[in-house]
Amino acid sequence: MTVTVDGEEYLVRPEGGSMRVGRRVGGETTWLEDVDAATLPEAARGALERGDASDGSLLTALRGVVAAEGQRGG
Repeated sequence: MTVTVDGEEYLVRPEGGSMRVGRRVGGETTWLEDVDAATLPEAARGALERGDASDGSLLTALRGVVAAEGQRGG
C-alpha cells in the first residue's frame, strides 16, 4: 500500500513478521527498511494487516521509521 507521511509517499507492506518500507525511485522500488512487526503498537499492526493507510497509529510508526532512516543517512 502507498502511505503518505508529511507529504512524502512510501510503500508499506507486511512481509512475514515484518513491515517493509520503501520508496519508488525512477519507476523502481527501493526498500529502505524491514521492521519487526512485533515492535509496532498493536493498533499499527492491525492497520498494516487491514491495509489501512490512513490509520494514525500506522502513520506514527512510519514517521519513526522514516526519522530513524534519515538519522542513519538513508
